[in-house]
Amino acid sequence: SDPDLELLLNKISTVNHLLTSLEKKVLKSLQDMVSRHNLVLPSVVTAPALATKPLAVQSFEVKVGKSQQATLTVDVELGMVTITKKGSGSTGETIPQNKILQLIKYQSVQSKVRLVYDREPQKSLSRDFVFPNARVSEGFEELSPVVTHCLLLAGSTPPPRSLASWLTSRGLGHTQDETTTCIPHDIYVIGTQENSLGDREWVEFLRASLKTLMAIDYRVVALQCLWSIKMVVLVKPEHERRISHVHTSSVKTGIANTLGNKGAVGVSFLFNGTSFGFVNCHLASGSEKTHRRNQNYNDILRSLVLGDKRLSAFDLTLRFTHLFWFGDLNYRLDMDVQDILTHVTKKEFDALLAVDQLNLEREKNKVFLRFRESDISFPPTYRYERGSRDTYMWQKFKPTGVRINVPSWCDRILWKSHPETYVVCNSYGCTDDIVTSDHSPVFATFEVGVTSQFVPKKAPGSGPESLACIEWESIEVIVKTTSRSKCYIEFHSFCLEAEVQRSGENTSQSCDIPGFLKLGWSAKHLPVLNPILPDLEYLGDQHLLLSVKGVESCESYGAWGTVALGCCCIWGVPTPACTVPAGECCIAMRSLISSLAQQFETFLSHRGEETGSIRGWVRVRVPTDRRSTRERLYGNGGPASAPPDQPGGGAEPPPPVLYRSRPRSLPEPPAGYTNPAYFIFEGVP
Repeated sequence: SDPDLELLLNKISTVNHLLTSLEKKVLKSLQDMVSRHNLVLPSVVTAPALATKPLAVQSFEVKVGKSQQATLTVDVELGMVTITKKGSGSTGETIPQNKILQLIKYQSVQSKVRLVYDREPQKSLSRDFVFPNARVSEGFEELSPVVTHCLLLAGSTPPPRSLASWLTSRGLGHTQDETTTCIPHDIYVIGTQENSLGDREWVEFLRASLKTLMAIDYRVVALQCLWSIKMVVLVKPEHERRISHVHTSSVKTGIANTLGNKGAVGVSFLFNGTSFGFVNCHLASGSEKTHRRNQNYNDILRSLVLGDKRLSAFDLTLRFTHLFWFGDLNYRLDMDVQDILTHVTKKEFDALLAVDQLNLEREKNKVFLRFRESDISFPPTYRYERGSRDTYMWQKFKPTGVRINVPSWCDRILWKSHPETYVVCNSYGCTDDIVTSDHSPVFATFEVGVTSQFVPKKAPGSGPESLACIEWESIEVIVKTTSRSKCYIEFHSFCLEAEVQRSGENTSQSCDIPGFLKLGWSAKHLPVLNPILPDLEYLGDQHLLLSVKGVESCESYGAWGTVALGCCCIWGVPTPACTVPAGECCIAMRSLISSLAQQFETFLSHRGEETGSIRGWVRVRVPTDRRSTRERLYGNGGPASAPPDQPGGGAEPPPPVLYRSRPRSLPEPPAGYTNPAYFIFEGVP
């Protein structure tokens, strides 16, 4: 049963015990007073009892299980409920009133009722009964001897009658301008936790809500559920044909990673040529369980099966152009509850964000490496008194004692996008009028760039081909490892004629700092890469993935080190590998297109951990006759949902800056890094 329900029943039992005890004490006190003062009580004349007509025994025809017919008989006078299955030949099962614990009415199926009762000591059973209709079930509830225990919804509270504020991003924090709240978005992604509504009922409720607000019949792209964790992706009808390669997945992180009360659901798809990933999670609760939440995140990161299967060897955060991660992350504030309440009253959120567990863990690079989150300017979203947003219920009474739940920003939305892609967060806040839960729903809206279907003006094979090429002058890699294995680099991308190409072994190797291995490749040991299309605007939208691997074979399999450099993210194939940590990264090609060699540098990571760095010089040559603008069937690489009169919504963006000595995706100066590997690059001892 629901923990909150158990707590409520315990409270009722305690109050009942106290009232009974008080009644006995008052009665005893009165009797003592009468005896002590020799008082004579007045005689009480009792009126003759009115002749009452006994209540008739009521019977209800119900369905038990999938098809078993049964009769429920309620004898109010005797306080008995009898269950008789048809065709069984038995006399039926009789349940006395004092054995009935709960009567639960389902919100999703209003004609369905669950009866919970004691069968044996310390053991309770439950039976689900489906009545012919909701009115008949209500008649049974009125006669039931446990009508005072009747609930509205099994397992959770019912949804609010209106989701308007949530779906239009209105409430507290950074909200949308009133003039734009009713402009429909191209895609809606709705994630919930502890949602006990039926899957179909929830989807139709969302679609109906959007149709009422936007007058658009949104189409369902995907629905993924894990117990009560749900995610629904809805899209405008005109975009339905642009979405393909839809994948869904889920990961359990509950007790022993086998229970789905905690975990995550994920959905991924392609919108034209742009890949999207979405993760909705519910992590471990409790102020003291920061490490457990970090482990939940890493388990989800490593176990969700999303995107193209050829990318399965790489970090989840590298598989998509845009990845959005949200849900009840359950990170709390490390501060005394009274101090928190004082800061909330004064709207001093910066002082609270400084002790926010998620922020502190991100600063340590423990979770959400290189993810972004918009500024928080709304009050903590947990834990409110249900039915109100005036009071935080920071005390939770449990059979084991009182648990303190300090007000916290448990509900968050973060994202990570490939470098030099267009993504702008236009709102980040919470509603203030949805009060059915002890959490306030959180929302965020984004303008996101999508690549167009590319149509070259010059058809392939129509004349002499002008070829583009990617020429590497040198590459240096530094990884955290004690291994001394020789390595090679694999270059991956769909934009290449050969999707996978391999370098020779590294030509230099040193260990200037203990625990770090520095590897180098010269130009003659690096391959020249030829893109499928030589057009400038096509290459400007691409990303290239690199994978650094050890030459020697070890017991484990997987990428030794992976790096992504600018061209449409592509896939590595697991090969025998050393035990050196892998490294992955992404650098956009847009800044590397030039007749002169351009420098790139960025960090490496693997499975959510920073593992090293990479730098080098590369020249991306584009033929002169392929530097013109292209025809676009859809989109402009800018926001997908910006109206024509908004920036980025109508006019073509200015041509990219081609000649740069330092790419926009370059990290901070080396002095800003805590990783000693970066200092090697600058010659710092």
